[in-house]
Amino acid sequence: MSLSTKYNPSEVENKWYQLWLERGFFKAKPNPDKEPYTIVIPPPNVTGVLHMGHMLNNTIQDVLIRKARMDGKEALWVAGTDHASIATEAKVVAMLRERGIKKSDLTREEFLKYAWEWKEKYGGIILEQLKKLGASCDWDRTKFTMDEDYYEAVIDVFIDLHKKGYIYRGLRMVNWDPLGKTALADDEVNHKDVQSKLYYIQYKIEGSNEFVTIATVRPETIMADSAICINPKDERYSHLKGKRAIIPLINKSIPIIEDDYVTMDFGTGCLKVTPAHDMNDYQLGQKHKLEVIDILNDDGTLNEKAQLYIGEDRFIARKKIAKELEEKGHLAKVEDYKSSVGFSERTDAVIEPRLSLQWFLKMDTITKPALEHVMNDDIQLIPPKFKNTYHHWMANVRDWCISRQLWWGHRIPAWYNEDGEIVVAKTEAEAKEKFKIQNLKFEIVRQDEDVMDTWFSSWLWPIAVFDASVFKDGNKGNADLNYFYPTNDLVTAPEILFFWVARMIIAGYEYRNEMPFKNVYLTGIVRDKQGRKMSKSLGNSPDPLDLIANFGADAVRTGMLFSSPAGNDLLYDEKLVEQGRNFSNKIWNAFRLVKGWEVTDTPTPKENLVAIEWFESKLHASLTELNDHFSKFRMSDALMCIYKLIWDDFCAWYLEMVKPEFGKPIDKTSYEKTVQYFETLLKALHPFMPFITEELWQELRERTSDNYIIVAEWPKVKSFDPGILAEANLAFEVIAEIRNMRNAKGMSPKQALALHVKNNGSEKLDVFLPIVKKLANLNAVEMTAASVSNSSSFVIRSMEFFIPMEGKIDAAKEKDTLLKDLEYQKGFLNSIEKKLANEKFVGSAKPEIVDNERKKKADAEAKIKAIEESLSRL
Repeated sequence: MSLSTKYNPSEVENKWYQLWLERGFFKAKPNPDKEPYTIVIPPPNVTGVLHMGHMLNNTIQDVLIRKARMDGKEALWVAGTDHASIATEAKVVAMLRERGIKKSDLTREEFLKYAWEWKEKYGGIILEQLKKLGASCDWDRTKFTMDEDYYEAVIDVFIDLHKKGYIYRGLRMVNWDPLGKTALADDEVNHKDVQSKLYYIQYKIEGSNEFVTIATVRPETIMADSAICINPKDERYSHLKGKRAIIPLINKSIPIIEDDYVTMDFGTGCLKVTPAHDMNDYQLGQKHKLEVIDILNDDGTLNEKAQLYIGEDRFIARKKIAKELEEKGHLAKVEDYKSSVGFSERTDAVIEPRLSLQWFLKMDTITKPALEHVMNDDIQLIPPKFKNTYHHWMANVRDWCISRQLWWGHRIPAWYNEDGEIVVAKTEAEAKEKFKIQNLKFEIVRQDEDVMDTWFSSWLWPIAVFDASVFKDGNKGNADLNYFYPTNDLVTAPEILFFWVARMIIAGYEYRNEMPFKNVYLTGIVRDKQGRKMSKSLGNSPDPLDLIANFGADAVRTGMLFSSPAGNDLLYDEKLVEQGRNFSNKIWNAFRLVKGWEVTDTPTPKENLVAIEWFESKLHASLTELNDHFSKFRMSDALMCIYKLIWDDFCAWYLEMVKPEFGKPIDKTSYEKTVQYFETLLKALHPFMPFITEELWQELRERTSDNYIIVAEWPKVKSFDPGILAEANLAFEVIAEIRNMRNAKGMSPKQALALHVKNNGSEKLDVFLPIVKKLANLNAVEMTAASVSNSSSFVIRSMEFFIPMEGKIDAAKEKDTLLKDLEYQKGFLNSIEKKLANEKFVGSAKPEIVDNERKKKADAEAKIKAIEESLSRL
């Protein structure tokens, strides 16, 4: 192996990934001798490509699965993709448009051929990209929500829930996406505050010259008005009770009705009631038996019922109608107004409330176990702050609109005869048999044109990826399902907590009578360093594959995790990835150093024995902390723990302690211990940085053909000595002070110095004196009971340290430095004393904070005393 100066990830990443695949390390199967550990991937849209959110989410999943694999568990990470009805159909329609083909000119079967063609060409891109990241999924198990067996499972569930009375068909107001030309569920609508206009329109009172003014943000819907509503308590309009008004432009007479629903202090206190185009107006219309007039086509253009501007887009019609109202004297005024507008979660089109015949799933009963088991922490949400959001959603859940007016997806298994009567059945033959049994016509039957909401298939994901046949004939599940389900940890984004997570929990209890997963780790949103959400339009989202190519997958993985606590947004900065690359180089250089040593059978130096004893304790103290972070899903903290252990403790301290003089060999004991520690560190780091750890694992020593770090045993934690850790920290402070003194006085690191130690308390430094001597370049260390004249000194806790300086420094310059330091320390002491003299602070602050301030006071007093003594010796 060439010990190049810098680590080159491109030389190793593909090599090791292919080897892991060939050796089957990602594969898992039921094993009664092992504990299962399972993660199912949140299936990315088949239309998707890797973005920064995917990078974070899948890095966390890979860290968890690699850790579980090293823990000796039968670790399985199931990958797959979601067919994404709305998004994929839009992509296929766009592809056809480029070929000069309209969807409307195709039969359903012809369109689906093109859709499958698109899926086969582009559908696997994101999974291939995840391999570049190092994702250790069992790729042989890759699932697609339109796989034949999965498709069948979705149909079976629809039929089952319909049979149980949970699924029904009804005419209701729904959220309509005019771009996708489909209904959406309530939770597929994103509400945004939009700067709008409030139009004050004058409606003439029939049979008089009086007008009533109504404020609306939607003048384009006046042709669909069925009434004007006033509050019965509003004295301003009591004289209008029972009268009628004329809709401007179309001169249609409509009744004036009364209802408490109207808010007297909004606008003018009058409300135009448009039952076909507003959810609340529809309810009001039902109550007062008003006419429902739908003036919009499914694409958001005006239809014949509008009478005006037929064929125009609703927003163009809004401007034209407002202009005509103004020209004809019907517009009193226009005001700027901020309103909440619903947008399609998939296409970002403005949602149109629309009365439509759709399929719904009753949610009041089926959701109860899913609410109970999250609120009692059988299923843990991490961080738990999301329990409130979850409870709000689930406690106020509305029936789920599960039909979509699309062709790509799971077709609803409902059949209609020539009289429009319905049966739900799996096949046409079964449907005809059901019609026959009910003595209904069955010569001509047709299947419902709609497909199911994509989430209606993905809610079965943790079950159907293992055994999609579990819904047939009372099947209790195959060996895979019974072994790997329930899964362990789900890693996903908070924005789909209800879309997907809650629904998977509902399905889990409905069809397996148990939770689908134990823990739900909710990641934050990846934002740029200005806090903006990453998007193509802003141009602030880097290409993940470019990052991997430039910095290496390990660097990108660590860069994503350096600042990503659960549930909190990550402020991405490329410097984080650079930090990851620098970390790779640090580890690489440490490896080069160790492998460059010549080894002999000489005795082990005293300082090396101390170093080994210390690092043994430091290693296991850090591993204890690391395991605790893992157990609590503190992924960022876990990474920082191993990062500091390697960078600071191993590289900056331990290797410097045991490193032989230049050109000299190292003793065998020190070398063997160093390699052992290096191996342990690589194992602890492997889940985060799989590629460089495998590369160095193989190079540190000769390995057998089946010895790979990916399946190495996770480091076992041993007891450690806190005392030696405390003494080491004191030693490191002493070394740092001496080095700082050299720098301040312009003294060469090669100039050997003497150190005199005066111990005024119980602090211990005996064991570490050889380390201090070596790393601070001291030729003598002596204990003393008195101060040392003509010396530079410093205080650490209860110990005073003196370095004789006679002939080594400029006395005048030294005195000036000491006086400045004395002034600073006295000012610092004064600020601490003021704080401690504040009764409010002492009485209200935590005891440990007050104790810390008192310790600062004692340290400052000791330093002042030492400086004054140093000045007296000059």
